Amino acid sequence: MARSILPRTASVAAVAAALSLVAACSGSGGSADSGGDSEGGTVVWSTWGTPEELGRFEEFNDDFMERHPDIKVELEPVASYDDYHSKLLSQLTSDTAPDVFYIGDDRLGQFVEADVLLPLSELMSSEASKTRPEDFFPGTFGAAQTGGEIYAAPNDTNPDVLWYDKKALEAAGITEDPAELAENDEWTTETYLEMNDKLAAAGLTGSIFWNYWATHYSWISAQGGTAYSEDGQFVAAEDPTTVDAVDTLARYFQDGKFAVADTMPEGSGADSMFVTHKAGFFAQGRYTIGTVRSAGEEDSYDIVRWPTPDGKAAPTGVAASYLAINPEASDVDAAFTFWTEFLSAEGQTFRLQGGGNAVPSIKGADEVVLEDDYPAHAQTFLDMRDIGFANYPAEAAVPGLATDISALMLSLYEGKADTATTLGAAADLVAEKTAE
Repeated sequence: MARSILPRTASVAAVAAALSLVAACSGSGGSADSGGDSEGGTVVWSTWGTPEELGRFEEFNDDFMERHPDIKVELEPVASYDDYHSKLLSQLTSDTAPDVFYIGDDRLGQFVEADVLLPLSELMSSEASKTRPEDFFPGTFGAAQTGGEIYAAPNDTNPDVLWYDKKALEAAGITEDPAELAENDEWTTETYLEMNDKLAAAGLTGSIFWNYWATHYSWISAQGGTAYSEDGQFVAAEDPTTVDAVDTLARYFQDGKFAVADTMPEGSGADSMFVTHKAGFFAQGRYTIGTVRSAGEEDSYDIVRWPTPDGKAAPTGVAASYLAINPEASDVDAAFTFWTEFLSAEGQTFRLQGGGNAVPSIKGADEVVLEDDYPAHAQTFLDMRDIGFANYPAEAAVPGLATDISALMLSLYEGKADTATTLGAAADLVAEKTAE
């Protein structure tokens, strides 16, 4: 599962209009008992992905069909994430959508709100299920669970850990190991910022972050702040702890000690900077294993959780993609069989083993993260997933809202706005968009 934080160019207005049309055309949808009237035993499913990811999916399909010779599975991949959701919306509108499909965490809430996904709670609790609701880690459902109903489940996850480069730290005269500090609950915000100060003084970049929801909300949460209230109100501007945390985050970006990966020039981007020992820390998921191994530099790197004022662990953001079922699937029973096995502990183990690029979203598959003892503190991925959170449902439900808030944050990081103005503008934006 690739990270869900790359810049997106889809038109918000077009997406919103298409979703409204889909909701109007979808009617009441199918049910688990209907089975549909098309040819039974066929499941067409769709996702985006790299050639390597799609190859693994085809292997899963073959394995599934060997175990279920009465069910034929067909994968309809879409190469580009930006194109994927618009195509899916068109298919749902024209009643040509696949039976099962991926949805990105930044688009999931829109599909839930449009009422175009099959409710899954009852099926997940049935005898046919290999994926009961309690098998998943609660914080990873995010916008997939609303009003007591589940409409999708996470395929797998990627908590944003802080990868760190031992060679870069050594070059800056830093002798303490972040992961060892974390093991002793001594990984404090003060220590982390001091390390970034030393890295900058040595002519290196302290930390690299992608500008998306998991960066600003992870930092806020780790520092004890609050972005959204339980009733979905954006309260960051009203909370002094949050304001102070964001002000510190902004100052380190403005001083050049933190860098925004999204704005780095092509050819000398974040990955290149990190594997050439020019930055101390890089906030990314498990997929970074492939980056450092391909550069032949894996022994130089390890991971640590986000720092906190008291050094103890705090919830931070977990990126995910989700799997949903079309209410009009040709054979809902077959679709659910595929869905539940794809997401099961066995299914996730099959898909992620052998240096996979994500962290399981379900209990019972953790061995894939620990299988080759890399990185040295790989358990950190699991610990962060266990207490982490998906993007806030109130934000994920509104087309383009997460992207618009990230644009406000980028202006802050670039010194074009102050903290109070930025958080106030974000609060106004959330109030306006959610009212619409």
